[in-house]
Amino acid sequence: MNVTKPLALTGALAAVALVAGCAPAEASAEGGTITVGTLRSQPHLFSPYFYEGVAEDGLEFEIVLFDTSSDIKNAIVSGSIDFGVTGAASVVSGVAEEQDVRIVASAADGGTRIVASPDIETAEDLTGKKVGFPMGATQEILLKRTLEAEGIDPAADVELVNLPFADMAGAYESGQIDAFISAETGPSIAIVGGAHELLSAYDTPIGKTNIVLATSNSLIESDPELVQDVVDTHVAAIEEMSADTQAWADGLVEEFALDPEVTQTAIDNTWARWELDDAYVATLEAMGAEMLAFDQIASEIDPSLLVDTTFVDAASAS
Repeated sequence: MNVTKPLALTGALAAVALVAGCAPAEASAEGGTITVGTLRSQPHLFSPYFYEGVAEDGLEFEIVLFDTSSDIKNAIVSGSIDFGVTGAASVVSGVAEEQDVRIVASAADGGTRIVASPDIETAEDLTGKKVGFPMGATQEILLKRTLEAEGIDPAADVELVNLPFADMAGAYESGQIDAFISAETGPSIAIVGGAHELLSAYDTPIGKTNIVLATSNSLIESDPELVQDVVDTHVAAIEEMSADTQAWADGLVEEFALDPEVTQTAIDNTWARWELDDAYVATLEAMGAEMLAFDQIASEIDPSLLVDTTFVDAASAS
């Protein structure tokens, strides 16, 4: 793969469509523009913005913006988009429901923090405090398992407050909650405003696993060469991001008008990656088991239906 093309992260990025909500663009597996879903303003889902700069000649991409990872997964299942950089949990949920979606590469680890006000110095100090969390998200699992490991009963020792991701930093700033767990950039906004990271969210069997590249099994079967081309592009983009985190930060600031200090703080808590090794797949299986235990899915997942390593294996061998 040619990765020497200049990276173009500008507001006029060629072949990029910014569409909120569900994607109206037609899937383009038969040729033409490849549609890739992601979320706006999220450092750990920014890799599609690097695709054009590293793609082979002839590959063109449209970036389609969504409100949630579940929306991205649903668009893949419906065929509205070809690929999605999305939360692993959304794919686990889809596979549990026997939907047509597969993980073909990882995309980013991390992107989650447990933060608290300065007066809360230890886990024990959380007793009796209000702690924000997004019910039904992976962060709910990470928070409750982390608290349990610290000897804190999430149901009795703290007051849990269910909040959307987008409201978390504002609720902390206004004093409605004393601490919270959330995906970036909410934790970094709070940290820049004086909060601190209280506990690591990564010491459960799920680890840092968070964001993946997904597509449909239908597309894998109908056009494996296209899937390989996109995975190769994704690998090159991830390598570029890892090698030049400043370009990653600058791209986010320019594309979404984010605060530079918040952006850099969030990137420091995010690790771009693409591999699907055995250890990583084990964390995906642990995620599925925990989601079942927390009633976030209704049935066990078949690991063979969750991940297809064919394309990253070929990319690593080339």
